[in-house]
Amino acid sequence: MSPAAFTLSAAYLRQVVAAVGGDAESSAAWLAPVGLSVAALADPSLTVDLEQFLRFVAAALEASQEPALGLFVGRRLVAQSHGMLGYAALSAGTVRDALGLFGAFTRLRTSLVQVAVTPEPSGGVRVAVVPTEPLGTMERPVLEAILLSVANVLATISLGACRVASVAFPWAIPGEASARGPSRDYAALAREFFGAPVTFEAGWAGFVVPEEGLDRPLALADPEAFAEAARICERELAKLTADDTLAGKVRRILLENQEGFPSFPVIARRLHRTPRTLHRHLIAEGTSFRAVLEDVRHRLAVEQVASGRFGLEEIAYRLGYSELANFRRAFKRWEKVPPSTFRGRTSPKLK
Repeated sequence: MSPAAFTLSAAYLRQVVAAVGGDAESSAAWLAPVGLSVAALADPSLTVDLEQFLRFVAAALEASQEPALGLFVGRRLVAQSHGMLGYAALSAGTVRDALGLFGAFTRLRTSLVQVAVTPEPSGGVRVAVVPTEPLGTMERPVLEAILLSVANVLATISLGACRVASVAFPWAIPGEASARGPSRDYAALAREFFGAPVTFEAGWAGFVVPEEGLDRPLALADPEAFAEAARICERELAKLTADDTLAGKVRRILLENQEGFPSFPVIARRLHRTPRTLHRHLIAEGTSFRAVLEDVRHRLAVEQVASGRFGLEEIAYRLGYSELANFRRAFKRWEKVPPSTFRGRTSPKLK
């Protein structure tokens, strides 16, 4: 996978820093050699490449002196940590539906791995996490975090009714020394966090979900919200696979600068084209700068309104609307309801 195609939500980096712990000064000390800072991590448009990410994980392990750091990060990653993918999982009708989402749309949050859901010969399904990037010695903490996060989501949506039956790790048990206090056995910690027996030096990384928990109707199910969230995920995945087009490049630049969208002439310059040439090529691709900008605003508006993190006036400002009324009209055109109504429907599911 080319460096340009690498994706990883900056929200995950912030969770790693929180798991390492320490004050702002100590965090700044280990982030600086990686080319990052506490302030930079607060920027939702932050992007890193694969090489920088792997150095970041290595620095976090060194700073924490915690062999099981990946597990501690994974325990922090709940459904809300995964954006629209997590929201869709919260609305799923069954655990099987939610697992299908992770299998289909993990790429929206990161290109590091693929989640494969396959029948388990002994019954139930096997949820395997397969690296799609060369992770080297950082493979263990990355896979630990992702696996435990998916298990967390399943426990949340099933209200604890669907439990992992067994866990498989392809690595040997790492060192037990820990700077967090009394030494804790890594294997015992993994069993505690997953709530299931763990096999080491297995031929795969993942866990097994028993058959009886897969198709039981979930109390949090919302068929309409699930269908809409799945449609949004499908659209976003289609956009990611189309990033070799000029429209895809324009979209990526806009998403990388969510705190203030660049003007069309600035984007044209970044793409080494004149505005007239870029406009002509976008038309040839069946779109326009205005259509791409509208689509990006729509995507971000839905995510930010649903998250409940920002007031409507702040969202309108962040998306480049000079008047809140203009944003309200645009949102109602996109979603058929005002943003306040949409938030009322979605925010309770995110609490």
